Amino acid sequence: MSSTTLIKKYNVAAPRYTSYPTVPYWNEELWDEDQWFNSARNSYYESSGDGISLYIHLPFCENLCTYCGCTTRITKNHHVEGPYIDAVLKEWDMYTRVLGGKPCISGIHLGGGTPTFFSAENLARLINGITANAILLPDADMSFEGHPANTTGEHLKTLYQCGFRRLSLGIQDFDPAVQEIINRRQSVGQVEKVTSAAREIGYTSVNYDLIYGLPLQKLSSVINTISEVIRLKPDRIAYYSYAHVPWIKPGQRRFTEKDLPVDDEKRTLYEQGRNLLQQAGYHDIGMDHFALEGDTLYLASRNGKLHRNFMGYTHEYTKLLIGLGISSISDSWYGFAQNVKQVEAYLKSINNNKFPLIKGHILTPDDLLIRRIILDIMCRGKAIISSQHSSYNDFMERLKPLEEDDLVRIKDDEVLVTSTGKAFLRNICMCFDQKLWLKEPLNQIFSSAV
Repeated sequence: MSSTTLIKKYNVAAPRYTSYPTVPYWNEELWDEDQWFNSARNSYYESSGDGISLYIHLPFCENLCTYCGCTTRITKNHHVEGPYIDAVLKEWDMYTRVLGGKPCISGIHLGGGTPTFFSAENLARLINGITANAILLPDADMSFEGHPANTTGEHLKTLYQCGFRRLSLGIQDFDPAVQEIINRRQSVGQVEKVTSAAREIGYTSVNYDLIYGLPLQKLSSVINTISEVIRLKPDRIAYYSYAHVPWIKPGQRRFTEKDLPVDDEKRTLYEQGRNLLQQAGYHDIGMDHFALEGDTLYLASRNGKLHRNFMGYTHEYTKLLIGLGISSISDSWYGFAQNVKQVEAYLKSINNNKFPLIKGHILTPDDLLIRRIILDIMCRGKAIISSQHSSYNDFMERLKPLEEDDLVRIKDDEVLVTSTGKAFLRNICMCFDQKLWLKEPLNQIFSSAV
């Protein structure tokens, strides 16, 4: 079957599978905070020697990037920094009391929003406050997201002193027309300046985020952008498909579907970008990620230790991930919990000494089996499907058309993703998503798979 036919056939709404069950299919009615805290404690005690991971959501941005699907608060008022940091530190203190003692931390990631909206001084206060109530492991993986237009030398130096060694810069596309319509502006010069400064200071890994399928994006702009990226040689690259969900993110209504490359045109953008990156020595990792051979993401992929969570692909696995700040999702492997998405509700809850949790899910034994299958497909490109699984026949029936289209190969109980199928990982994972098949959504809630 031709690539054009495959794209048309499989370009359906599909989850990105940063979790299973996916958030729309959480059983909120049977979830309560006590269940979540018990699952968090169980994970903590089972893997106390490995430490826990922290994700801290810093939601503020000075300008709205119209393509963005993240939970943000747009403001130029920097007086919001102090109260928000106070609340995050108090939330962390509440979690340490739930877990007991000083938890060992194996990693911290600052996401957003724009973490570099915050001053270097306030970011140092945040990290020092977190680590004062914990034991930071010597090899802890510390990373933060920065906007090339406002990440200063002071940000880089201060966070390096706090233990950060990885930096991720959101670039998306260097084309001025694309930057104008998505309201995200940074020059090649700004990106080069931040990258060079980070390396001079001692950062060991620099990531660039790029997006294909943006409004007004042409093949020429992708080629020019990736040519500049190759010249600057970041250690790893996330090359995401633009998710058009204007029913969730009204900012995307600044443009229409007519402005977007679709189907073959969009796929060509990805394939051209991927080919350029591979020719430059970058290895294709999982879905949407590329890394040089010396990068920890590549090494994890080679060693079978690649992991995927709400932050995407990571080279480290910890059973317990605690999310702090608005909209953050925590993961104990056995359960999920998400914070409220509004700054005011978050601050009010914390100030009243209450966890700002709004919903969650406790995984059933069947959920856990399917979660492992989907994780193996996404991270290792293969999975063992036990014929004893109650849904085995359902899985195999759904996989048949994909096997006929050479997206997977099935031998005994092993499902193997083919080189063609690697572009359709989300579709393959859907074959195992029992909750999706038992209750297909009436309206589109996921972005398109291709």
